[in-house]
Amino acid sequence: MSETRVNKKSMSLTDYAIRYGFVALLVGLVVYFSVAAEGFASPYSAVFIFQSVAITGILALGVTATLVVDGFDLSIGAVATSALMLSAYVMVVMEQSALVAVVACLLMGALVGLINGFLIVQMRVPDLLATLGMMFLLIGLQRIPTEGRSIATGMSLPDGSTAGGSFSPEFLALGRHRFDFFIDNLIPVSVVFLVVIAIGIWLFLEYTRYGRVMYAIGSNERAASLAGVPVKKYKIIAYMISGVLASVGGILLAARLGRGDIASGNNLLLDSVAAALIGFAVLGAAKPNAFGTAVGALFVGILLQGLTMMNAPYYTQDFVKGGVLVVALMFTFALSNRR
Repeated sequence: MSETRVNKKSMSLTDYAIRYGFVALLVGLVVYFSVAAEGFASPYSAVFIFQSVAITGILALGVTATLVVDGFDLSIGAVATSALMLSAYVMVVMEQSALVAVVACLLMGALVGLINGFLIVQMRVPDLLATLGMMFLLIGLQRIPTEGRSIATGMSLPDGSTAGGSFSPEFLALGRHRFDFFIDNLIPVSVVFLVVIAIGIWLFLEYTRYGRVMYAIGSNERAASLAGVPVKKYKIIAYMISGVLASVGGILLAARLGRGDIASGNNLLLDSVAAALIGFAVLGAAKPNAFGTAVGALFVGILLQGLTMMNAPYYTQDFVKGGVLVVALMFTFALSNRR
């Protein structure tokens, strides 16, 4: 009897640790940096954290969509930088409107996702290899029109002419405008995009038939297929969602920078994947989920902002971020297996 009671108590403690351990770690991190780093707890510091993770979080939600169907998209960073370069090229070089640039980027992201999905489900190319190949293809393609140079207003083109277009104020507002929220100019537009997209993906995956079918495919693709689910269609849609969200991130980045900077998206892939995988540990989900991904992106932002405000050397940040990711995943899956 006493042994059974001890086992039940042990199991309840394990379940509690699985469910709330990462949240406790996040709260502890906030408290520590608030005490150790002067100014960390200020409203403007919080807004800077949200702004820094907004684009990463949007891309990570795209990664989550592919993880749900047991896939993986390594091309999201390249899609985002391609959208950044494409939007700049359309407005600065082709002298088109912001609307044309945004539509072109979204169509590009959807097309890349469609190609990725086709390679994976029709040509049977493993997802990591297909998206890795697409990543290198896009990295090279985005540099060809300008011969590897960044795009800015008044730049010299390869044929010797000068670009006559510019970024429209409406486009730049997507990355630079701030809404009033108790304090003037507090909430950036990119944060609003992140919140809206995160809620939309969460509702789609958790409360719609299509989201539940995607989870079923990720859990057991063969069983879903035998049940009559169009598995190939859903997997292609997942990669198209990833491509479109990556394009949204690239558009917001271009609007914030006001130029097509080739090197600006170097860390987008790693940070986005880290946020999506850390999301597995949130509330003991042990599965890809939109809420966990958003919290994972916030966790990465808090960690990096705190280290920066404590004057930690920049070259230690990736090491710390990787260590936290490994510990979070070990914690989640080890305890889940015990449970």
